[in-house]
Amino acid sequence: MRVLHTADWHLGKRLDNFSRHTEQVEVMKEICEIAERENVDAVLIAGDLFDTFNPPTESVELFYKTIKRLSANGKRPVIAIAGNHDSPDRIEAPDPLARECGILFAGFPNSIIAPFKLESGLEVLKSAEGFIELKLPDQSTPLRLILTPYANEFRLKQFLGTENQEEELRSVLEKKWKTLADEHCNDQGVNMLMAHLYFAKRGEELPEEPEDEKSILSVGNAQVIYSDAIPEQIQYVALGHLHRKQRIDKHPCPIIYSSSPIAYSFGETNQQKYVLIIEAEAGKPVTIRETDIRQGKKLLRKSCKNVSEAVEWLSENTEALVELTMHTNTFLTGDERRQLNAAHPNIIGIIPIVNTDSIQERSTKQINLDQNIEELFKDYFQSKNGQHPNDELISLFKELL
Repeated sequence: MRVLHTADWHLGKRLDNFSRHTEQVEVMKEICEIAERENVDAVLIAGDLFDTFNPPTESVELFYKTIKRLSANGKRPVIAIAGNHDSPDRIEAPDPLARECGILFAGFPNSIIAPFKLESGLEVLKSAEGFIELKLPDQSTPLRLILTPYANEFRLKQFLGTENQEEELRSVLEKKWKTLADEHCNDQGVNMLMAHLYFAKRGEELPEEPEDEKSILSVGNAQVIYSDAIPEQIQYVALGHLHRKQRIDKHPCPIIYSSSPIAYSFGETNQQKYVLIIEAEAGKPVTIRETDIRQGKKLLRKSCKNVSEAVEWLSENTEALVELTMHTNTFLTGDERRQLNAAHPNIIGIIPIVNTDSIQERSTKQINLDQNIEELFKDYFQSKNGQHPNDELISLFKELL
């Protein structure tokens, strides 16, 4: 069977004040086209479907429109779990209607998906807390999924029924996963695990979280889950949370973050984004193909020493979203900022880095104390900032006086 793995859609996310909705519409369309072109049998979405607990209406509409298309009228199951940005209750709310389209939601680690059967041939054969077994249309081999949506350490321990609150989360999950795998997963089906957690390989450096991501690490890294916790029956682990595509480990099976579909912070500059196509057979190692996502604007950072250099570079990269750092001897004037903004429609931020030596040198100049207080303020501002205060600041100063 052929399974598509994607994650971290973050629908509704903005870059500072810049909306990404138009890009997200195009990216969702592209993911649907990939699923259709590859004729995948199932789609896994490993959490962070939305960027906030209360996403904009346009983002909610885009999400349901996308997963309905992905489900191909119930012929292709779409299984989605909640991430740390999602409201688990919101994720599960449409479950009765969604099941009719072959769409399955799990908001909590102990969620139970009610068994059902569709005319398309899709059927939930078995269901338990954090587990489902699916019969797929046109497939004789069942797909088994262990599902672990995000929850913080305390809630996970509550959901998973541990009596020892001091027990490490990774140990609690390892026991739960092993119990489910031993009970439900043999070599007569395809066995996968999907989770929205922070995974690492024991003894290696921890992978970096996105710079604007909500960290899910607790004190002492107690919420790091090590790859050796995965049961040996599992053939593939589909992960969400980290936005860069990366393989955490290849033992006992490939344990992979698929990447977010577009770059959401300047820490993801120049990252290629993917969905992953997993070819799986019962009892055999899976094969994985990376499929590039081509929609979505690039995020670029540039450092310049003068406005003319910056304007030239900006004019050559008008399709990207940019963060510009300006190294100058004085703060940027209003005219200089207008030149930069005129050269590029999508400047997200301009970061001026002023040569403090030049400001210090100017600040040592003698100030005429015989001036009136307004002129003294202008001289003081000039000495500290390398430029005159603008009219708005002068008006505010007069108001304070």
